[in-house]
Parts: sequence; C-alpha cells; structure tokens
Amino acid sequence: MKNFFSLLVCISLLAALVLSGCSSTESGGGAESGEGGKLTVATVNNPDMKIMQKMTEQYFEKETGIDVEFVVLPENDLRKKVTEDVALGAGQFDIVTIGTYDAPIWAQNGWIDSLTPQFDELLEEEKAAYDIDDVFQPLKDALSYNDELYALPFYGESSMLYYNKEIFEEAGLEMPTNPTWDEVAEMAKTIKETTGTTGIIIRGLPGWGEMMAPLNTIVNAFGGSWYDTDWNAKLNSDNTEEAVQFYIDLLNEAGQPGATSTGFTEALTLMSTGKAGMWYDATVAAGFLNNPNDSAVAGKIGYAFAPKQEKDNNGWLWAWSLAVESASKNKEQAFKFIKWATSKEYIEKVGETEGWGVAPSGTRQSTYENSKYQEAAPFSNMVLESMQKADYENATVDPVPYKGIQYVTIPEFQQLGTEVSQQIAAAIAGQKTVDEAMEEAQRLAEKAAEEGGYKK
Repeated sequence: MKNFFSLLVCISLLAALVLSGCSSTESGGGAESGEGGKLTVATVNNPDMKIMQKMTEQYFEKETGIDVEFVVLPENDLRKKVTEDVALGAGQFDIVTIGTYDAPIWAQNGWIDSLTPQFDELLEEEKAAYDIDDVFQPLKDALSYNDELYALPFYGESSMLYYNKEIFEEAGLEMPTNPTWDEVAEMAKTIKETTGTTGIIIRGLPGWGEMMAPLNTIVNAFGGSWYDTDWNAKLNSDNTEEAVQFYIDLLNEAGQPGATSTGFTEALTLMSTGKAGMWYDATVAAGFLNNPNDSAVAGKIGYAFAPKQEKDNNGWLWAWSLAVESASKNKEQAFKFIKWATSKEYIEKVGETEGWGVAPSGTRQSTYENSKYQEAAPFSNMVLESMQKADYENATVDPVPYKGIQYVTIPEFQQLGTEVSQQIAAAIAGQKTVDEAMEEAQRLAEKAAEEGGYKK
C-alpha cells in the first residue's frame, strides 16, 4: 500500500495517545455471556446513541437473547481507542462507530469487514424488510470501498444555513433560499451594524472535524482545493487563499467573539439562545434548534441551503455509522445488530416511543416521506434535498485525486487537517497573516503527499 509506512507511524502515535483508563469494565468481543452470545459496541457519546442503548435493551436484547455492552466515549477518545483496537487486530470491540471519512480507509486496511456478502446471503423477505435501496446513495458511496459496502449509516447530515427570523425582520433583511457567500457576508455585517447582534456563527475551533468542516466547504465554493490531480498541494493557490481570507474577514467583522474557541457545541448554544442572526453548520442541528425544551428560538428559525459562490451544492456529507471489526469473534450477531439498528423498523420504534423529532435522520428516503416525521421536522425537505445534492465524488470545481467534501480521504488528513486549522486559527487571532498561514499550510500538505507516497 502506497501509504503503509505513514499509516504505521500514524497508528503508533494514536496508540501512544490512547487514554489508558477509558473504561474499567470493557471486555473482549468473544466473551461468553447470555444465551445468544455477547457483543461489545464502541460508540460516541451523543443523544442519538444514548437512545440506541435504551432501544437495544428494550427490544434487541429481549428479541434475540444477545447481550450488548456499550463502551461510550467522547468523539476524540472514541477515535483513538477504536483506531488502536482495529489497527492492532485486538478484537476488543465487535462493532465500531465510525464516520464516512473512516470507512473507506479502514476497509482498505482490512480493519472492518465488507457487509455486501452478508446482504447477499439474506432471504428475499429480509432484503425487502431492510430495503438497502431506501438508504441515500451518497452515504452508501461514502461508506463503500471497491464497490462493496463496509458500514451502515445510523444517522446522516449535510450542512445548511440557519437564520433567526426575528433578527432578520429587525434588520430589514430577507434570506434567499440559495444564497451566495457574498450575500451572507453582507447580511451578517448589516445585522451586526443595525442590531448589535453577532451576524453569523461559523466554527473557528481548530481541528480537522471542527473548523475544517465548514471552512472546507467555503474553500470548495470559492473554487479551491487541497490538491490537484498530481497531488500537488494547492493551499496557497489564489482560490484557496481567497476563501480563507473571506472566512477570517467574516469572523472578524461580523462573527462571534472568541471564534477560535467555538466548536459545534458552543455554536449551538449561541444560536439556540438567540445571540446570533445566522449560523452555518450541520443539518442535524435543526432538530435541536426546533426543540422548545432546549431552545429559546424554537419556531423562530429559518433555513437556507449551504451558501454557494463559484460552485453550487456545497453542503458537506457525514454519517455516524456502524461497522463490524475484522477481528470480531461474533460477526454473525454483529451484522444482525447493525442491520437492526439502521433499519426502517428501528426508526419507526424510536419515532413512536421517543418522538419523531429525535428519530434518526439523514439516512433513508422513507423517513422523509413519513407524515409524522414531516410534521415534527419542518426543515425536513431542505435537509432531504441537501443530502441528495451532496456530491462526495466531485466536491470541487476542478478535478482532484481524492474524495470527500469537508475532508480528504487519506489517513494523514486527521493530523494534516488539524495542523492546517491551527495555522488558520493563528491568522484569525492576528498572530499571522493569511499569506504566512497558508504558506505553512502548503508546506504541511506537500509533506503529507510526499511522505504518504501519493505524489510521484
């Protein structure tokens, strides 16, 4: 494999960083427990996964006799812990929660099993019940490698622009359904000038999955990219630098205070308490903002597509997904679980018992055709269209050698994306010019392409 040496180095670093005391009750995937066997699932600590644990105990365990143990970790700790386990083939977990970024890389490395043979062996009535054709094609593409599916999406998201309708009315503004970034910048400045409120929130917290998620879509919109087709780095190109300069200027002129400390959670808090006119982020936030139990702006939020510029359809694509570790000793039971947890039946059970507003979203066409979900989610049509338009295969204006919208599907990107975001954060804080930050970013990207064996 062309990036084998680099990958080994990356694995070693990740292994060294693993928190030694994440859980004192974890047990191997092959442990004997319960009449139907035992599964160990590594998952992220968020509300959707907490509902999954509750539903598993109430339904799956009782119906199958399979005992399911969850190891629940914060996102960064989850990545470190699970990457170490699969890279070493330890088989500590049977099922791992990964994203669209991880799936093709882990499949290429043989860390997770292809699910295509398992689906092929299902009875016709089982295939019909699961209905793989109902799952959004962009997600299946992102979770595949060599035309085989390696993970099933639990919930998916794109990105879109939220705006506070009361603040817009006060500022005398109207939001287009498909705005340009130039229009968004002008509206943000008007809001700041006329109301004194933050014009727009965009993540500025360094990290490949924090700042770089929205910023990469801005770079794509402006016609920039990370590399050209020969793996020459393009981070100091005119288009990319223009996008980064635009992003920094927008934050400094009309963005939230302390931008480099704002990740998804902090941004959600600001928007849900009515402290900003706009917020550009994940479509999954729509449900949180529309929940009157947690949001002071429920019923006051409008929605627009991810802003365009030189390129349209710039919403990102992500899905927390379930995969079977290649080292698992319980693969048949593991497939049974992930098939259940990503099924129409599961979504229906959550909707009926927990409320349709919290049913897993962004994965299936049938969810968006359900009148109960439509009633609970007034933003559903825009999210559906955003998911369908997300172009994982062709995210940039000019051709590139990689896939991905808000990331580059190479193992090195976790470190590279974070290091580049730190350079840009220094520019936001005024510690560097954009030119200086992007020259260093260019050097880092060139180094990653060379050491990874991509650039010949």
